[in-house]
Amino acid sequence: MKAKTILISAFVISGVMAFSQRPTMELTFTAENNGLYVQLESIKVMNRTQGGDTVLYWPDTVLSIYFVGIPEINKTEKLFQVFQNYPNPVADQTTVSLFIPEKDQVNLIVTDILGRMLLNTDRVLEKGTHSFLFTPGSGRLSFFTAQWRGNSSSIKIQQAYSHSIGGISLDYIGSETSSPQLKAAADIQSFSFNLGDELLYIVYADTLQSGMLDDPEASESYTFQFATNIPCPGTPTVEYEGQVYNTIQVFSQCWLKENLNVGTMIDGSQDQTNNQIIEKYCYNNLEDNCNTYGGMYQWNEMMKYKIQPGFQGICPTGWHIPTHEELKILEGEVDSQYGIGDPEWDFIGYRGYDAGTNLKTNSGWFYEGNGTDLFGFSGLPGGFCDTNGSFLYVGYTCYWWTSTENTNFAWYRNLDYDKPEVSRFYDFKGWGFSARCLRDN
Repeated sequence: MKAKTILISAFVISGVMAFSQRPTMELTFTAENNGLYVQLESIKVMNRTQGGDTVLYWPDTVLSIYFVGIPEINKTEKLFQVFQNYPNPVADQTTVSLFIPEKDQVNLIVTDILGRMLLNTDRVLEKGTHSFLFTPGSGRLSFFTAQWRGNSSSIKIQQAYSHSIGGISLDYIGSETSSPQLKAAADIQSFSFNLGDELLYIVYADTLQSGMLDDPEASESYTFQFATNIPCPGTPTVEYEGQVYNTIQVFSQCWLKENLNVGTMIDGSQDQTNNQIIEKYCYNNLEDNCNTYGGMYQWNEMMKYKIQPGFQGICPTGWHIPTHEELKILEGEVDSQYGIGDPEWDFIGYRGYDAGTNLKTNSGWFYEGNGTDLFGFSGLPGGFCDTNGSFLYVGYTCYWWTSTENTNFAWYRNLDYDKPEVSRFYDFKGWGFSARCLRDN
């Protein structure tokens, strides 16, 4: 497997300028559909903080980010690398590739999760990229390490299921004499990265796409999900504060299928307060409406009086209130015309083509405003509570807070009975809106 290498200008302040470093991070990408390996066709990486993007094409599934500045020494040794195997997880066999900058002896080692050596072999390899066919043993996880001239590079290999028809083996396939290609200068200049930047990853397989956000500070491996409209694999339900919530997988995002209904009901005319008790509004001050549509929360109460995008707030442990950007991913995943990362999702107001229709339930909306619920998200028209304590528009609309502020306001999303799109706007934090929880990556 090849890796895309990008030379990126960045400034790291830690008493001195941290230039002339080893590769700062390697971002590795793979995908599955409910446990079955999916081969990616391409991977788009967008910098949501600075702007700019870059694209990897199969079999490139590793993005290597280097910091540049003062000329680096020993550059040839820096390019020695084992690339992530494919497929991964492994059903029966998988391909492992590595790049050797200069001809020399290479030590290849496979160990299990306990550090026990399963395979140890030496080969003299020419300069270039070399590929091996690897057959794993009986364990679910193993580590492949190559050592060359005192340098070491490792990958983690996952097995789809724990059985082995034969023993562990490593067979040589062949080589390429070319070295990993650097991006052209124009491409390098179009994609910049500083530590702390938020990156949006969009992966494509056939006609489908899946997305994920992260602000990496070290090497990471990402597994994208292409399953939709099923309970989240491994987490079909979540029990929280005496209530059982179903889950729903929408590509790489795992959501609670229902709005949160946690806390003690108070009258809609009262402000929710920081009194260590979660307080909620129920439409028309009726608890039964909370059982149907979930509770409604002022923004500060939902966030537990913290100001931090992606904060857990009143969600269960391991879950959080979605950020403004995470909801853009959801919108791009479910819309039939505008994909993840499309500038359409940056507009304010009603956006998209049919994301709203695909997120709404197929019953419960007035005036034939029902949706298709194509992805099982089950958006219900629970209405809202305004700042005067009035309850409005049940059956017509629904509102969800995000965990992202906009000065003295906060961003929200809303679905309407007469619109196929999704609305994005911000409003006073004193409104009572619904809350959905997204599982942490």
